[in-house]
Amino acid sequence: MKGDRVEIVVDFGDGSRNYEVVATRAGRRVDVRIARGVVEVTEVTRTGTPVRTARFMAARTLALVEYPASGTGALDGE
Repeated sequence: MKGDRVEIVVDFGDGSRNYEVVATRAGRRVDVRIARGVVEVTEVTRTGTPVRTARFMAARTLALVEYPASGTGALDGE
């Protein structure tokens, strides 16, 4: 959903760096996958086509925070 975003904090030895992947258009979402020592954050379309991907070593990833879009869905009022 537009507005979904994931913030990644990565250790670079001399400090840390922040990266952000955001769903930029309506119908897109951000998927997170962790496998084989790699954290992969991908913005995908409704049909599942990847638009852009960010990959980081899991051992160097300090934090991974998912921020869901603040929409006006049926569950938001509960």
